[in-house]
Amino acid sequence: MTAARIHRKAVAWATATVLAGLTAPALTATPASAIPASPAPISATTTAAGTGTGTGTAAATATTSPYDSTYYKNAVGKTGSSLKSALHTIISNQTKISYSAVWNALKATDQDPNNSNNVILLYSGVSRSKSLNGGDVGDWNREHTWAKSHGDFGEVTGPGTDLHHLRPADVQVNSIRGNLDFDNGGSTVTNGGGSRVDSDSFEPRDADKGDVARMILYMAVRYEGGDGFADLEPNEKVDNGSAPYIGKLAVLKAWSEQDPPSAFEEKRNDVIYDTYQHNRNPFIDHPEWVEAIW
Repeated sequence: MTAARIHRKAVAWATATVLAGLTAPALTATPASAIPASPAPISATTTAAGTGTGTGTAAATATTSPYDSTYYKNAVGKTGSSLKSALHTIISNQTKISYSAVWNALKATDQDPNNSNNVILLYSGVSRSKSLNGGDVGDWNREHTWAKSHGDFGEVTGPGTDLHHLRPADVQVNSIRGNLDFDNGGSTVTNGGGSRVDSDSFEPRDADKGDVARMILYMAVRYEGGDGFADLEPNEKVDNGSAPYIGKLAVLKAWSEQDPPSAFEEKRNDVIYDTYQHNRNPFIDHPEWVEAIW
């Protein structure tokens, strides 16, 4: 086992200890029955990963997940449209929460592993007090990584409240991102941790590139147009506007490979699964499925 992998596990267990005592907010639907707690991680062959403050550099190879014989049993071994369809069926079985409940959920899912009073903000990487949630300068708010205007789902329970793409972000940095598509290039965002922006796209800081890619691709698999919401899909364009698309797919794929799942991202997936929605982001458990589908 590599030193990077050992470090990731150590951080994940330390984070789990902190999060164990948190109380979940009320849900708007009855939780799925007989959801098993996240099992202890087992060895995988992903060769590098970040820690939430940096990036890995190696491409993801085939991984082994503790959920392969249970949660993912109908997806393992498939590729292409068959894999996407199987994963859609699996992850669509979820408990939904209200938009107001997202505030407290994010205080648990994105808790700073080094300071239980704070959350880590997407894009900037800043650790900020949980109490500073709101809409003023210096506050953090709820960023829809898949911009809610791309498919016009707003804040409706479902895609508008799905924790797998909602993250705490600095109010001003969130406003700068707006509903821009994702691509490389642009000018440095003030207080954006190295993120960049231009007239039609946003580039997250390196440590968040893979997170953003896997959140976007989760949404594309989860929301296929069959439950009253738009069929969300990645494409190779920017400036998609209100169409249910976000680009650029090739860039997102490269980001996912450049920045493999960190211990922070993996723990976040576990908290959402164990405590809130009871579904998982499969591209965190199996990063190689990005290439297998797209």
